[in-house]
Amino acid sequence: MLAVFLLLRCFDFGEKTLTKAELVDAVATETEMSKRQAGDVVDLILDEIRDALVKGDKVQLIPFGSFVVRDRKKREGRNPKTGAKLTIPARRVPAFTAGKGLRDAVAGGKKRATAKKR
Repeated sequence: MLAVFLLLRCFDFGEKTLTKAELVDAVATETEMSKRQAGDVVDLILDEIRDALVKGDKVQLIPFGSFVVRDRKKREGRNPKTGAKLTIPARRVPAFTAGKGLRDAVAGGKKRATAKKR
């Protein structure tokens, strides 16, 4: 839960990219940990998410969102250069679905246009 809070608090939802180093700095500042300890915490969280996804588990961080593994079926594609048909193999891919808290925070950060009723 601490990770979700820190992600929502330190990210300004602007045009900027939040890097891992900035996330570590934010965790260190908010928790009064050293940057090394904060880096270990961030690494631990990311490792746990990765390990759960490798096992095929869903990772649900309310209200931030959910990480899941989706199975892609094999399909036919084309080489864009030659136009030759090729088979794209089936694979498993990680996916993220934003939770209500994240969606609301992002929507609140931007002014939404409303349609006028006539």
